Amino acid sequence: MESTEINCKEACINGCVLGDKCPNTEYREEATKFIENTSLDKMLEMAEAARMKKMMEPPKWVIPDDL
Repeated sequence: MESTEINCKEACINGCVLGDKCPNTEYREEATKFIENTSLDKMLEMAEAARMKKMMEPPKWVIPDDL
């Protein structure tokens, strides 16, 4: 299976199915470094800041095309 034929978001839920041929290897390495070098308290602080930012945004209305 070629990397252009796969939707990683769906196919790799339980782990990468492409192994060394994965086009997202650089992101996996970045994520590993982030997890190793960032404390859980800092991650929770970042998540809370993102949550508060999202809550402060005005609501986004979605109007169906069927109207």
